[in-house]
Amino acid sequence: MSETVQDRAAQIKLLLMDCDGVLTDGRIWILDGGEDQKAFSTLDGFGIELLHRAGLQSGIISGRSSAAVERRARGLGMKFIYLGRSDKLNVFEEILLNAGLTTDEVAFVGDDLPDLPLMRRSRLGVAVANASSETKQHAHYITTAHGGAGAIREVIELILKSQNRWDDLIAKYL
Repeated sequence: MSETVQDRAAQIKLLLMDCDGVLTDGRIWILDGGEDQKAFSTLDGFGIELLHRAGLQSGIISGRSSAAVERRARGLGMKFIYLGRSDKLNVFEEILLNAGLTTDEVAFVGDDLPDLPLMRRSRLGVAVANASSETKQHAHYITTAHGGAGAIREVIELILKSQNRWDDLIAKYL
């Protein structure tokens, strides 16, 4: 019998993701001073906060360096922040070693070809709705939300609901 997405999500202890096209909509504004500017969804941010409240960890592995991404990730309390790294698979393995986890306890969310090796090594490989077709073909789950528009929140809800933690985390808001 094949394992369901919920079965996979129930085992997750660490949520890793790409940034551009996943945590953002993929657009990059290059300012005159050389800095870049990006927009982030507050839905994703609050979702990451709920993930951390549940005792799970999170992180970013991105090929681009960005002060804006670093500020956002630190502000959200992400434990693993690797920017400007083209060797994503090596970073992935380093994170697992540092976290004391196996690939069976990790979800990775991506949107394009450089993310495929990490998605394929993870228990739960996720593609955002607007990911490349090849990325979607290799995903265990494809979000209904686009990158930068609540896709990470959707994945977090999937994980927390599959672990029967969601209702307790949101009870104080209802």
